[in-house]
Amino acid sequence: MSQMLLPGAILLPLVFAALVALLPQERARSLALVGMLISAIPVLGLLFSFDYAHAADFQFAGSMQWIAEFGLEVSVGIDGVSLLLIALTGLLGPLCVLGSWTAIKDRTRLFFTWLLILQAAMIGVFAARDLLVFYVCFEFTLVPMFILINVFGSTNRKAAAIKFFIYTFTGSMIALAGLVYLAMHTADAIGHWTFALDDLMLHASTMSGTEQAWVMAAMLAGFAVKVPLFPFHTWLPLAHTEAPTAGSVILAGVLLKLGTYGIYRFVLGFVPLAVVEHAPLLATLSIIGIVYAGLICWVQTDVKKLVAYSSVSHLGFCVLGLVAVNTTGLSGSVLYMLNHGLSTGALFLLIGFMYERYHTRDMGQIGGLAAKMPVWASFMVFFTMASVGLPGLNGFISEFLCLLGTFQSSFGLAAGDANPGATPGALGPWFALFAATGMVIAAIYLLYMVGKVVWGPLVEPEGHDDSHTGLPIDLSAREITTLMPLAIACLVFGLYPKPLMQAIEAPVNSVVASYELEAPAATIEHAEPHDSGASEPEADH
Repeated sequence: MSQMLLPGAILLPLVFAALVALLPQERARSLALVGMLISAIPVLGLLFSFDYAHAADFQFAGSMQWIAEFGLEVSVGIDGVSLLLIALTGLLGPLCVLGSWTAIKDRTRLFFTWLLILQAAMIGVFAARDLLVFYVCFEFTLVPMFILINVFGSTNRKAAAIKFFIYTFTGSMIALAGLVYLAMHTADAIGHWTFALDDLMLHASTMSGTEQAWVMAAMLAGFAVKVPLFPFHTWLPLAHTEAPTAGSVILAGVLLKLGTYGIYRFVLGFVPLAVVEHAPLLATLSIIGIVYAGLICWVQTDVKKLVAYSSVSHLGFCVLGLVAVNTTGLSGSVLYMLNHGLSTGALFLLIGFMYERYHTRDMGQIGGLAAKMPVWASFMVFFTMASVGLPGLNGFISEFLCLLGTFQSSFGLAAGDANPGATPGALGPWFALFAATGMVIAAIYLLYMVGKVVWGPLVEPEGHDDSHTGLPIDLSAREITTLMPLAIACLVFGLYPKPLMQAIEAPVNSVVASYELEAPAATIEHAEPHDSGASEPEADH
């Protein structure tokens, strides 16, 4: 039965998507919710059946031959990192249905059908152990999200959907070229075509440094746009702002993580020489994005656009931790993928609930809602503090580890000059110092937002009438139920992140160990001669 859990997590949303599409319109909401909840059962089974003592191994593996002569097969399996990202996807799915219960009034069957299809595609990305499965699922996520934005978005939804599709599709095509080159290189080495990730990773390291650099550039064209990394970020604020609430939650919670997961799984795994050489450049782009997007947030008047730009800034920390290439930075980055999805997804839900009542997101037209919506205001303050990185909530440990890993990273120093406590990586204290300014900027713009929207005298749009919305003045039981799992997760993982750390420790150490093998060639060329039989450095814990 355990071998059916992973295929079930992927296929069940598709089954219910077909049912929603075929059955009457008035049953779409309830059937979609049932489908998301039932689809979460195999995800829970994965969480409880996973062997955390061997979290670096790919478990629940399964494969099926498709076109053998071209090396095409459907292959799935998960390690600790994949497991947690699938769990995040499984959690957000039912919450998006609940959060859209009253917001989507027309064409509900179309909306929930594509939401379920998107759920399956996202889980497929994290479960893929074959390049074919990964790329098909990765690319197919564009279709449901394009439809959700284009049909159910706000006033400027068509432009937002087209820009989203063009940016991400173009980047994905370039990434495909790099991945196919890698498959060709592997085929030349072993004499037949294969797209199995294990085989590709085994032979990718035999590419020259120049080849690795070009392959990395191609892959980053797809993954950096998806994150998005500066300067490829311009599609995101418009897509977030125009998307329906569920679309924004899925974008922030999971879709952006497809980019960071791609960097973690493919860029770090396939082209280590290129990563070590170009990590300072990627870190610089990340820091520019952190500071630049933060300053843009500072001057926003649309609260949803502010949170959208904050995602650009926050995901800069995530990429920074990845290119630090040490255990601390990578652990912080993976945690950031999870924690950003929880807190920022909740903020988009809260903004959506506010918009349903007031039909505006302009901080000049609305404010002081604590006087009228105390429950909504309490959640808003809580999730803003989580996003700021308040100690005791989930955002703090993620940012702290990303910055600490960057600070310790010192591949770029000669062996004799390495700082005490230095670990593998190509960055160092100066990168951490400039990135840390983003935390100060984030505190300013997020607290300013809370001050305007939550506190102060009550400000409502002219002519607003509570009776016209059909909703209670404050949050309903359904809306509180939607937010509570996210609030509990933010608090629990802020106070006790050990379960998450146990799941990602072994996979992260495995990645770092492969980079320590590159350390002598990459950074110790000026060191004293050493015994070739000396043991490799131990992984940083």
